[in-house]
Amino acid sequence: MAKHWADFQYEIYLNGMTGAVPRLPTDLTRLEELTEQRLGPGPVGYVAGSAGNGSTARANRAALDRRRIVPRMLRDVHERDLSVEVLGRALPAPLALAPVGVLSIMHPDAESAAARAAAAQGVPYILSSASSTPMEQVAEAMGGAERWFQLYWAKDREVTRSFLDRAKAAGFTALFVTLDTPLLAWRPRDLDQAYLPFLHGVGTANYFSDPAFQAGLAKPVHEDPNAAVLHFVGMFADPGKTWPDLAFLRENWDGPIVLKGILHPDDARRAADAGMDGVVVSNHGGRQVAGSVAAADALPRVVEAVGERLTVLFDSGIRTGDDVFKALALGARAVLVGRPYAYGLGLDGQAGVEHVVRCLLAEFDLTLALSGHARPATLGPDDLIEESA
Repeated sequence: MAKHWADFQYEIYLNGMTGAVPRLPTDLTRLEELTEQRLGPGPVGYVAGSAGNGSTARANRAALDRRRIVPRMLRDVHERDLSVEVLGRALPAPLALAPVGVLSIMHPDAESAAARAAAAQGVPYILSSASSTPMEQVAEAMGGAERWFQLYWAKDREVTRSFLDRAKAAGFTALFVTLDTPLLAWRPRDLDQAYLPFLHGVGTANYFSDPAFQAGLAKPVHEDPNAAVLHFVGMFADPGKTWPDLAFLRENWDGPIVLKGILHPDDARRAADAGMDGVVVSNHGGRQVAGSVAAADALPRVVEAVGERLTVLFDSGIRTGDDVFKALALGARAVLVGRPYAYGLGLDGQAGVEHVVRCLLAEFDLTLALSGHARPATLGPDDLIEESA
């Protein structure tokens, strides 16, 4: 039976009968400010910060805000079903937790807590290559729940191959390849604090635990951690990768492959021609190219180019249930949410992440119904109007 996500609001009101109120705000746009108050400037800046002066992150929000929902009346929305199929997997809602690295800077339970929260709510968790927790440990925390693996495509072929083998063995079913980070962008919030966790061996757990990575070291990681960090820094990113290199991934991964960071329709077509299974329309939440096109403005052109051939997913700027509605109406099959759950984790661990997922999907469920829809599949561009900028 379909899960009634909107029931979360009644649970909250009923708990209120005993004087209990939610530990975190139900308006998820308030989480960033709370996190700023409670966590140190380094970790907060790393998660909340963007490239340059933040113009792309602001553009992501403006592009979603500029599109307004046109509700329809007297449609039967009594029974709703938010479930969708994505990459051949049945999901209870069109949402997955985006890959966010280095989560130990937000909470000691790090990726394991976020993964457990995703598993508890039935939504997929995408684990970052740059996690603070080895992928096998995260897989164990999730049991049989749906999990996908995000690859930062290293210079070292053998380390990449090893990551793919390990991910497969640990039950990760889809591969998300981030293409928009061949170099770290100019991020003033991190630069002003001189804060880069990787240089302290934080966010390197998958590398330091990897046999192919260890084979490149003169001494074990614990004997010379600085050398291990330098080895990691030297291989983490590769600005020399080009489209023909995708063949290597296809040869070494037999599940779906999704390219993350696609904004141009021609790149989406090249992904389809290369035998990929999907793309994520994303500008890395505004963290990579200052002055970039907003992800929601890029989405319709990508959907038009490859919507029939590839699974088109969306991230960058999702904060509310109506944002989810808008992304789906613009043609995305599902959305990935990033910063909000990282804030939830920082504020209240696993429970905080679950709170974010439940709020987001309850609000989406209600927005869907109140706009005259009983399931995501009926959404389309006609359900939105675009205000002039």
